[in-house]
Amino acid sequence: MEKINQVSPKIISKGKEKEKSKQTFNWLRFVVHAIGLFPLLEIAYKAYANQLTVNPIQFVEQFFGRAALNMLVVSLAVTPFITITGWKKPARHSRALGLYAFFYFLLHFLTFAVVDYGLDFREIFRLTTEKPFIIVGSLAGFFLLMLAITSFKFWMKLLGKNWKRLHKLVYLIGVLVILHYAWAVKGSISTLSGDIGRPILMGSFVLILLFLRIPPIKQWIINRRKKS
Repeated sequence: MEKINQVSPKIISKGKEKEKSKQTFNWLRFVVHAIGLFPLLEIAYKAYANQLTVNPIQFVEQFFGRAALNMLVVSLAVTPFITITGWKKPARHSRALGLYAFFYFLLHFLTFAVVDYGLDFREIFRLTTEKPFIIVGSLAGFFLLMLAITSFKFWMKLLGKNWKRLHKLVYLIGVLVILHYAWAVKGSISTLSGDIGRPILMGSFVLILLFLRIPPIKQWIINRRKKS
């Protein structure tokens, strides 16, 4: 009876670790969703405080576009963050951050197509074919849609190894979004003219994050971290 009633210290330790893990997971999930929902709260406050400028539709459209870019950058930062710190729990939430990026792109697109142009497909098509930045943005949005649809476990099992190959499109999406942003604010990165301060800043972040994902660089950082 004594042997049956005795509980192994290892089992107790594992139980405590699981409880601690659950608490950390819940806290981290709260932070991730707080980051993801913050732009909605901000735009709601701006609308309530009458801070949407003299052209509210354009302001909201651009606001959601910037929010999509910010969420994309945060989602791209997850893997480098894990590489540098060795803390793997944020990997569980990279999908949520990616879906938030797509969500804000969708709001950006709907503001453009529905609110601004009233689903006038002829006019939307004309603008899309005449303005390169809309073509680039639409392409980035289409790729984001593909990644959002295939981000669930069903598609991971169905696509197998091709799932990882498909989701490497996120690198291309990052570059396309920066180009779209630079053109949209009438700036030129190649000639360093126009309003290019923020596009260059965000583009630099994206390039650094993509650089840190290169396998040899990633492995070098991991080896350095383990030695320190």
